[in-house]
Amino acid sequence: MFRSLHILNYRIWFIGALVSNIGTWMQRTAQDWLVYDILTDQNASALGIVMALQLGPQLLLVPWSGLIADTFSRKKLVLITQSSMAFLALALGLLVITGAAELWHVYGFALALGLVAAIDAPARTTFVSELVRDDYLSNAVALNSASFNGARMFGPAIAGLLTAAVGPGWVFIINVFTFVAMITALLKIRSASLRKLPKSPKGKGRIREGFRYIRYRPDLIVVLTAIFIVGTFGLNFALFIAAMARTEFGEGADAFGLLSSVMAVGSVVGSLMAARRDRPRLRFIFGAAGAFGLACGLAALAPNYWVFAIALIPVGLFALTLMTSANAYVQTTTDPVMRGRVMAVYMAIFMGGTPIGAPIVGVVADVLGPRWALGVAAASGLVAAVVGLVWMTRTKHLRIHFDRSASRKLHISYDGS
Repeated sequence: MFRSLHILNYRIWFIGALVSNIGTWMQRTAQDWLVYDILTDQNASALGIVMALQLGPQLLLVPWSGLIADTFSRKKLVLITQSSMAFLALALGLLVITGAAELWHVYGFALALGLVAAIDAPARTTFVSELVRDDYLSNAVALNSASFNGARMFGPAIAGLLTAAVGPGWVFIINVFTFVAMITALLKIRSASLRKLPKSPKGKGRIREGFRYIRYRPDLIVVLTAIFIVGTFGLNFALFIAAMARTEFGEGADAFGLLSSVMAVGSVVGSLMAARRDRPRLRFIFGAAGAFGLACGLAALAPNYWVFAIALIPVGLFALTLMTSANAYVQTTTDPVMRGRVMAVYMAIFMGGTPIGAPIVGVVADVLGPRWALGVAAASGLVAAVVGLVWMTRTKHLRIHFDRSASRKLHISYDGS
């Protein structure tokens, strides 16, 4: 489960990323509460707009961000982007602390952060392939997810307490120091020990080449389709949790942060389960999508705060099983020279669908209530599972047969992963 940690460079990266991820979750939680309960009167639509501005650039810049990751030093790119994010966190924190922050300021910072993150995501994601060899890559991707979601167990809870005690501005300032930890880790990674992966040769048509590569990989297309459906309408956790905590159950910032941390328990379990597998498989991707849909449906029916908190554990587990398995499948089955461009498309579809889905789900929460917004998430998981099932039936020769004999067993078989 932890075999990638035996590699020194990856171990340094993992520790730095864990510290930085805690700060990232702290800032996300504080920013969401700042918008939802301080700068607006529990306006879910405004929170959806912030999410859209922060994640939209991933969709718009995908042709260039992936090419940049395939062309330049990924380590240097991540150093630049992490430093830029630290500066943005510092500036927003100072605005909030001085009482000068308004909603349009947060919109502006969300857009700026989104632009930097659009370059950061494919470079940071594919940099892992330079830290470990290919047979460790699936494990390393899963441990990255465990780190990110392990941080979610602590970050939101800490942010909730600090936001209630001293305000969100100081949470942003603290996040600056966690970025410093990530930058320090990057500087300590031994460049001589990094794997020398092929870079994209200079020339025209390199962006088209990346899309052409995906076009002739139907397995990638169906995985990306499932990720788009769930990522657009199902993974708006900040919106769901804030609306349920405040509007449905009447709780405060500390309870909001605790819910995010509780969901992270399931997320970490899902990530570690993925880390134990030798390689990602398509059945885990589509099976997890269906299970995620069912879990969201159950969470929407929770009668009180504590039942809702418990219901978030399987939501996190199946969401992370889906995301980690899909990420690892795309990376491990893609030609290394195309990996940056393909992962940029993956991240654009995964994160960039939020500008479409978050405002829609926000309106659903405002008009029909938070439970119906969770119902949208449930539907997205079930639809993604059906898409995968239909594709596997048609192209991977999936066969489902019920034995009418005394044993009455259900037999499922198919060719492929």
